[in-house]
Amino acid sequence: MAKVCQLTGKRTRVGNNVSHANNKTKRKFFPNLQTKKFFLESEGVWVRMKVSAKAIRTINKNGFEKTLIASARKGTLSI
Repeated sequence: MAKVCQLTGKRTRVGNNVSHANNKTKRKFFPNLQTKKFFLESEGVWVRMKVSAKAIRTINKNGFEKTLIASARKGTLSI
């Protein structure tokens, strides 16, 4: 499965390791993804999603349903 947040769309980024001698080698930066279950109150079901730590903080602040609607409107929602 891809390392992509299902709410925010965060994905693996590519960059460089830089040594003290300023040698550069390619590396990957992975998002901090967690598999978490959220309760969808309108449907009365539990939903398991792979989300980033930032998305979990947003859900705690705004609520799961409001965050789902916002990400669907923004176009980053992938289920």
